[in-house]
Amino acid sequence: MKISLCIPMYNENSIIADTAKTLSEYMEKTFDDYEILFSNDGSRDGCDKAVEALGLPNVRVVGYPDNKGKGCAVRTAMLAADGDVVMFTDADLAYGTDVIKRVYDAFVENPDADLVIGSRNLSNDGYEGYTFVRKLASKTYIKVLCLAGGFNLSDSQCGCKAFSGDSVKKIFPRCEVNGFAFDFEAIMWAVKLGMKIKEIPVKVINHRESKVRVIRDTFKMLRDLRKMKKRIKKAEI
Repeated sequence: MKISLCIPMYNENSIIADTAKTLSEYMEKTFDDYEILFSNDGSRDGCDKAVEALGLPNVRVVGYPDNKGKGCAVRTAMLAADGDVVMFTDADLAYGTDVIKRVYDAFVENPDADLVIGSRNLSNDGYEGYTFVRKLASKTYIKVLCLAGGFNLSDSQCGCKAFSGDSVKKIFPRCEVNGFAFDFEAIMWAVKLGMKIKEIPVKVINHRESKVRVIRDTFKMLRDLRKMKKRIKKAEI
């Protein structure tokens, strides 16, 4: 069973070479059949060239010239991938590398699962290392959005999600959101299509400042959610 790992990147030149080498070493020793796709979201710092210059096996760079948003970067990589399991995570490897095998194993152990989603709320150490304020903000942000979206998932915004190859083909051609709400859009389509979602516990290992601005992005997400719900509810499948 082949796994495709998708990494969206936007002006990540300061870390991307180390990320690519770390992932290549891990994937090479862990999986017999894999690929890594770095999706360039219109970066201006040459991070795409930095990855290509390494000449690593089973590594591809995809993307486009103008910045469009993380959702577009993830969608571009997901649609270019050809794995039986297609996973995305962040360029800073916030959840480490061992989580990749755990996600893969979750599909092996649950062959009827369509999505496997990481959750920081399923174990006591999920938010280990967070400041109290950041932990509270994250949990509140997730709760508000889940209530608005009508979900009962424990951590819809975790940056560590995976899809079966078949579900990628059914979900992502329907997706349109380029911003941070892309997670919700993919989940909404999965629910609409009657797909099975499994959550597994994860925790943040590598901390850096979040690019999400809670107040501003919460209101933007709520606006996006309202539009998505209407569009997806009306859509024929």
